[in-house]
Amino acid sequence: MPRSKKFRRARLIVIVLVVLLVAGAGYGGYRGVEAVRASFPEVDGSVKVAGLSAPVDVKRDANGIPQIYGDTSEDLFRAQGYVQAQDRFWEMDVRRHITAGRLSEMFGDGQVETDSFIRTMGWRQVAQKEFDTVLSADTKKNLQAYADGVNAWLAEHPGGSAASLEYGVLGVVNGDYKPEQWNPVDSVAWLKAMAWDLSGNLQEEIDRSLLAQDFSPEKIAELYPDYPYARNGTIVKTGTVNGTAYRPADGSAPAGTGTAAGGAQGAAATKALLKGVTDRVDALPELLGRNGQGIGSNSWVVAGSHTTTGKPLLANDPHLGPGLPSVWYQMGLHCRTASPACQYDVSGFTFAGMPGVVIGHNKDIAWGLTNLGADVTDLFLEKVTGPETYLVDGKEERFDLRKETIKVAGGEERTITVRTTRTGAPLISDPSTEQQNVGKYAPNGASAPDRGTGGYGVALQWTALIPGKTMDAVFALDRAKGWEDFQKAAADFAVPAQNLVYADARNIGYQAPGYIPVRGNGDGRYPAPGWDSSFQWKKDPVPFSALPWSLNPSSGYIVTANQAVVDPSYKYSLTKDWEYGTRAKEITDQIEARLKNNGKISPDDMQEMQLDNTSVLAKTLVPMLLKVDIDDSYVREAQDLLKDWNYHQDADSAAAAYYNGVWRQLLILAFGQKFPADLRAEDNCLLVREQADPTKPDSKSRIVTECGTRDPGRAQPDGGDRWTEVVRQQLEKPDSAWWTYIDSQHKEQKGLENLLREAMTNARQELTSLLTKDVTTWSWGRLHKLELRERTLGSDDSSIASGAVRKLLNRGPYRLSGGSAAVDAAGWNAAAGYQVDWIPSMRMVIDLNDLDASRWITVGGASGHAFHDNYNDQTDLWLKGKLLTWSFSPDAVEKATRHKLTLTNG
Repeated sequence: MPRSKKFRRARLIVIVLVVLLVAGAGYGGYRGVEAVRASFPEVDGSVKVAGLSAPVDVKRDANGIPQIYGDTSEDLFRAQGYVQAQDRFWEMDVRRHITAGRLSEMFGDGQVETDSFIRTMGWRQVAQKEFDTVLSADTKKNLQAYADGVNAWLAEHPGGSAASLEYGVLGVVNGDYKPEQWNPVDSVAWLKAMAWDLSGNLQEEIDRSLLAQDFSPEKIAELYPDYPYARNGTIVKTGTVNGTAYRPADGSAPAGTGTAAGGAQGAAATKALLKGVTDRVDALPELLGRNGQGIGSNSWVVAGSHTTTGKPLLANDPHLGPGLPSVWYQMGLHCRTASPACQYDVSGFTFAGMPGVVIGHNKDIAWGLTNLGADVTDLFLEKVTGPETYLVDGKEERFDLRKETIKVAGGEERTITVRTTRTGAPLISDPSTEQQNVGKYAPNGASAPDRGTGGYGVALQWTALIPGKTMDAVFALDRAKGWEDFQKAAADFAVPAQNLVYADARNIGYQAPGYIPVRGNGDGRYPAPGWDSSFQWKKDPVPFSALPWSLNPSSGYIVTANQAVVDPSYKYSLTKDWEYGTRAKEITDQIEARLKNNGKISPDDMQEMQLDNTSVLAKTLVPMLLKVDIDDSYVREAQDLLKDWNYHQDADSAAAAYYNGVWRQLLILAFGQKFPADLRAEDNCLLVREQADPTKPDSKSRIVTECGTRDPGRAQPDGGDRWTEVVRQQLEKPDSAWWTYIDSQHKEQKGLENLLREAMTNARQELTSLLTKDVTTWSWGRLHKLELRERTLGSDDSSIASGAVRKLLNRGPYRLSGGSAAVDAAGWNAAAGYQVDWIPSMRMVIDLNDLDASRWITVGGASGHAFHDNYNDQTDLWLKGKLLTWSFSPDAVEKATRHKLTLTNG
C-alpha cells in the first residue's frame, strides 16, 4: 500500500535527526552523546522493583551478560523481566506487535498486509487460549512475575528517547505512540513466531505445486530426491513401536550407567492461487530467519568414555537469520538456596521477551536443540460456495467467522473478516476484504468440484494453531534433575518440534518431541483437497511415547543436524522433506576419525568441529571440473585454482570463491533456466518463447523477456543441502535432460561436460566483474559477506527509517568462511548471489566435568542499544571462531563480575 505523505516527509526528518545524533556521539558532541547514553541501562547500584520478596542481585560480566541471584522463583523471573527490558525493550515491543498483528499501530499503513496475515492465522488468539486453558499454574505465576518486572522498568521509562534511541526515531513519525503494559500472553505469543520460522515444509509444498505447471511428477521427484539413508544415516537406529511405546534399537543402556563405549489435486493447483500465498509468506518479518530451506542447526553430544575430561561434552550451534539485535539473549537464573520456593540454577540462551532459558544447562543436566523438520503444516484447497460457506463431502459447511480491526498510525482503521474451517484452519488466501476471492482457476483433477464464481481458497492447517504446553516445557527443562525429568519436560514441547540432545555427568541421550499430525489420505507434499474429509488430519497426533529416543547408545555419541531421525520402517510419518544429512555425515565422520585408535575428544575438538567449512560435494565435483578441456586460457587460469584446493571454504581462499561461482552457474544453467518465473529471483530475467494465442488469428509466437517474481532470498535453486543431493544424483547421468541448457549465444546445448564448461566460463566472467581480472586476488570472503542489519525498524519501503538511517544502525559487512551445506553453515542463496543469509547464530560447548569450563558466544551482543559497548562486542570473536568463558558457579560468576545491580522491593 502507498505510504502517506506524512510518513514520507517524516522519513526525511528522521534522517536528519539520527545523522545529527550519531554524529554527535561519534565526534564527542556532548548533547549527542548524552542523548544516546540516556537510554543505556543502569548496571550498578540499587533500584526499586515492586513486588520482590527480597533483594535480587544482577551481576554482569565484561560482555554485559547478566547472572541473576534471588531467593524465590518469582523473584528470579520478575528480575529477568526487568533486566531484559533494560537491554532489549524496543525489540520486545516490536516483537509483540508482530505476533499480535499490530505493527500498523507503530509503523503505519505499510504494515497492514503483514498484520492482516498474522491476524488471519491468529497467533495472539492461540497464545491467549494457551495461557487461559492449558498452561500450569506455576508457569502462569512465572509469566506474570516476568511481566511485572518488565512493567516495573516500563514505569520508569514510559516511552520516548529515554527508553531507546529507536523510540526517538519513532516519535518523529508517530508522536502519539506510547508502549502498553507487558502482558504474560506477549511472552507466550513469541513461541508462535519461533514455530512459524521453523515450521517445516510449507514452502516446499507450494514450490512443488508451482513446478507442477511445467514438470511431470517424475521430474519433480528428481528435484526432491529420496533421503540417502545408506550414505548419511539417521539420528537414531530405527526402533520399534509396540502399541504406543517406542523401543530403541541402538543399544540404549539404562540411565545412570554412564559407560557407553562407544497428491495430484495439489499438484494441479494454479500458480495464481499459490503465488498469492507465497507473496504473503514472503512479506512476514524474519524473526529467526527465512522460513524453509537452510534454517537448521548442529548439535552433538559425546559420552564421557570418549572424552578427555571423562564426562560428556555437548555442542550446539543453531543456524538462523543474521541481524541486530542478536536473536539470542545470554543469561543465568540462580536461586541462592535450592528449595520448593526456588527451584532454578540454570544458564544459557533465551529470547528477549520470554522468561526462562531455552538452550543451556543447569547444575545437573545440559541440553541442545536442532530443528527436527517435522511436517506440521498442510495447505488445503477449499471449495468456497459463498461468503460464509464451503464444501466438504458434497455438503456445505459454515466457516467460523470473526472480525479483526487493524488500527493504523496516521491512517484509517481497516477491518478484515477471517474465515476458518471446521478443522481450525484459517483461509490464508483472503486476509483482507479486497482479496476474499483468490481462487481464479480450478485444479484439473477429475473429482474436483467446479470452482464456480467463488473460486478456491487456501486454508492452513498448522500444529502451532492448536493450544499447547511448550511454555511449561521450557520451565521444566530449566529445573530438570535427570533423564526422567528431561523426558517429562520434552513431552510438553509441542511446537516447534525440535531434536533434543541431552547430557548429565553420567549419561547422554536424545528425544524427539513435538505435536506431529497423523494424516488421513495424502502425505503432505502437495496441497490437499479440503472438500474430501478423508484428507483431514486424525484427531490425535503421534503419541509422545511412540516418538524416537535414545539413551547411552553403544556408539558413545549422538549427532543431530536436521538429518532424518529414523528410516522409513518407523511406524509413523514424521516428514517427507528431511534435510539431506550432509552436515550430519561430516560431523559423524570427524567424531569417528578422532575416536579411531582409541582417541579421545576434547572441548577444543568440539569447538574446532563447529568451524569445519569443508564443501563435501566439491570432493565429487572438482575432479570432474578438472577433467573438462578448456581452450580459453582466460578460463583455464581460473580452473587451475582448483588443482590443489583442499575443499575448505576459507574466507581468504581463491579456489573456494571460484568453486562456489561455478556451483552457482551450474545451478542456474541446469535448473534455474527451466524454472517458472514464480520460483526465480526478481532480477533473474530470461528470454522465453511466448506461444501464439489460438483465439487470435494474427497471433504468432515470439521471444519475450520474462523476469522472476520471487523475493531473491527465497528463490530457487538456492544451492542448499537438497541441491547437493540433486546434483550428486544427476552427475551419475551425463545425458540427463537437466544438463540441457541455453548458452550465452541463446543456443540450446546438451551434455554434462558442455554444461560444466559453460558454468566455468560464466563463473570466470562473473567473478571478474565482481572482484578483479587477476585471479590471485580473489577470495571467498570478498564475495561471501555478512551484513548484520537492524531488523526492528524494517528493511523496505514499509519501514519508518530510510536506508541511510538503517545503515547507521547496521554492522559489517564481514567476510565469512563456510557455506550452505557445510558444518560452519554460513548459508547463501545461489539463485540470488553470494550474500550470507543464515549463520551459526550462537555456538556453545558444555563440559559436564566442569561447567565453568564451558564456552559460549553469540552474534552481536547482550545489549539492544545500538551504540552500547555490548551491542556488537561478540561478533569479532565469533568471526574468528572463538568462544567466551561461560561462568556458572557462584565463585566463577563473582570473579567475572564487572557490574553489580541490586533490585529491592519498592
